[in-house]
Amino acid sequence: MNGKKGSIEINIPALTKAGEVRTECKSFVLRVWQFCKEDTNRVIFSLKVGLAVLLVSLLILCRKTYQVFGTNIIWSILTVAIMFEYTVGATFNRGFNRALGSLLAGLIAVSIAQLALSTGQIAEPIIIGFSIFIVGTLTSFMKMWPSLVPYEYGFRVILFTYCLIIVSGYRMGNPTRTAMDRLYSIAIGGIVALVVNVLVFPIWAGEQLHKELVSNFTSVADALEECVRKYLEDDGSEHTEFTKTVMDEFPDEPAYRKCKSTLNSSAKLESLATSAKWEPPHGRFQHFFYPWSEYVKVGAVLRYCAYEVMALHGVLHSEIQVSDFVPHFEFSINCI
Repeated sequence: MNGKKGSIEINIPALTKAGEVRTECKSFVLRVWQFCKEDTNRVIFSLKVGLAVLLVSLLILCRKTYQVFGTNIIWSILTVAIMFEYTVGATFNRGFNRALGSLLAGLIAVSIAQLALSTGQIAEPIIIGFSIFIVGTLTSFMKMWPSLVPYEYGFRVILFTYCLIIVSGYRMGNPTRTAMDRLYSIAIGGIVALVVNVLVFPIWAGEQLHKELVSNFTSVADALEECVRKYLEDDGSEHTEFTKTVMDEFPDEPAYRKCKSTLNSSAKLESLATSAKWEPPHGRFQHFFYPWSEYVKVGAVLRYCAYEVMALHGVLHSEIQVSDFVPHFEFSINCI
């Protein structure tokens, strides 16, 4: 009835062609490949995590080991998944917080459980519930204390380990045995995570910190060189308004692109320096107590230099420029 009076035409969109699907798949694979190519350590880290989880899972898959450890061995898998970090130093740091938090939580849980058990069946759940409230309040408050912020993960471990041990111990009737079994399982998971991270293609935070600082030096130097080159090659053409001299307004400017990574590297440098303090001597850093904090100070100076380069770049794009009769070779001589 199409074309007649009162007819209705329904347009059904064509189905997605196989060629478009292949194009999308190819584009996705290329993005993944480019992501892995930028830093091959990402692939290595992923494979190491898979290996560590597999080794711990074998304790459950094998019947004999499962009969020895029981269901508490699941805590080993949880420990590996939480504790395994990108660098060796970060793994040692998290492992320390995990071990100390679990040990303290186990001791407190066993002590409170024995105290509650001696008070009778009526008062026992009341004491356990009140202790959970107190531990949750104290750990949540202490992890916000400025000097204790680096151990924030340890306080979270104390909280959930204490609650799980004391509640399960109350139901199972033997809190000491429950705490010991779970501490053994946590220790197994922590040891596996450390061994795999250190022995299988280790990614050292100290090396990452050194490379990051060298990259920042290069970026600031290249940005400054770009500004000098732009000034010396200025042909007197029209300049962008000064009000637009903001980083995001010049996405194609090499000077801003190179300074942007340096300006955003503060948190990364501090995190790497903190992790590097936990690492043993390795590679070119064959000394204990290596001054990693100095890298952070140098990074702060580089960021100051990057701000100066950004200001210089803004001057080059301002509407008011130096007169043409001022020779550019004077600036080049001063730079030399």
